[in-house]
This record gives sequence, C-alpha cells and structure tokens, in this order.
Amino acid sequence: MRMLKAVGAAALLASLGAGLVQAQTVQPPAPQAPQPTAAPQNDSSEEPPPAPGEVTPPAAYKQPVPTPIYPEEPEPPVQPEKKAEAPPPAPETPVAPDKRARHQAAVIQALDKITAETMRFEAKVGVPVRYKGLVFTVRACETSAPDEPMKDTAAYIEVRAEPRAQAEQRPSRQVFKGWMYASSPGLNPFEHPVYDAWLIACKA
Repeated sequence: MRMLKAVGAAALLASLGAGLVQAQTVQPPAPQAPQPTAAPQNDSSEEPPPAPGEVTPPAAYKQPVPTPIYPEEPEPPVQPEKKAEAPPPAPETPVAPDKRARHQAAVIQALDKITAETMRFEAKVGVPVRYKGLVFTVRACETSAPDEPMKDTAAYIEVRAEPRAQAEQRPSRQVFKGWMYASSPGLNPFEHPVYDAWLIACKA
C-alpha cells in the first residue's frame, strides 16, 4: 500500500511538473494590431453605389451642383495723371514809350481884332518875338510820338503885354503861359481883348 501511494504521488508530481514546463514554454501568439484599410478613393467620375432601398434618378434629371460665385472686387479708380505745372511766366519788362520829337521853332499866327490884320511868323525856342504890343517866347515845340493814337503838335508859349515906348510907360505883364495845341486851339486858348494868337505847326 505504501508503495502504491508513493508511486501514485510520484506520478502526480511528474504530471504537474510536465504541465508547468509546457505552460512555461508554450506561449499564446501575441494579438496583431489591425492593419488600417485604405479608404476608397472618391473618383469624381464614378458615383458611390446607392444605399439599399434608395432609388437613383436617371442621369437626365440630375441637377448640377451650383458653383459658388464670389463677388468680383471693384477695380480701383484710375487716378488722372498730374500734368507738370509750367513755371510762371516772367514778368514782362515795361516798354518805355517813344519820346516826342522836339523842334527848334514854332509857327504862330496872330490876329489884331481891331484892324482885322493877321500875321503868321516864326518864333525860335528861347528867342522873344514881338508882334505889336505882345512879346511871344516859345519854350518848347514838339510833335506826338509814333505810338500815340492821335497825331498832334504842341508848343509851350509865354506871352507878355509890352506896349511900345510912349509918353506914359506902362509896366509889362504876363497875359498867357501854357501849352497851345495845333489841332485844338480852343483847348487852352489865348484870351486878350485886342489880340488873338494860336499855334500852326512846329518847324525844324
């Protein structure tokens, strides 16, 4: 009996040891990670298959997908080209007017109102000339310049009343002084109760 028990115990130990060895040596395979499956490429030319129970409309009734329209950006306004400013014109130099032509003598006509006697005489500039009881002294005689609109002749004359030597001496006095104009005798006339005089022309 004791031997049977010993044999049975040895066999049990032997079987347990073999199971432990097998358990240590044999390992279950490691679980593999699932490989990612490639996603099906979405081909624009091929449409995805319809879901079960879905009715696909014919190609003629398919409405096109509207493409989004974006508003166009307004073009910037065209700026006008700035023209180069011209420099201001230089101020014009004033042109000096032409000088009047001066002459050395004046032709004067005198009238005696009592006797109606007239006389035309020539008086040089600066030289006194007597006509009866008057003495004429021409200070200047000139004609208008070419740039003047009106042609005229003017003389600056001084006239003094000097009676001839008589029993009673009378002092001389000035009866006229100023410009005489040949084209307008009445502009600055010579006024005297007995005599009258006016300018005719200038003489070189």
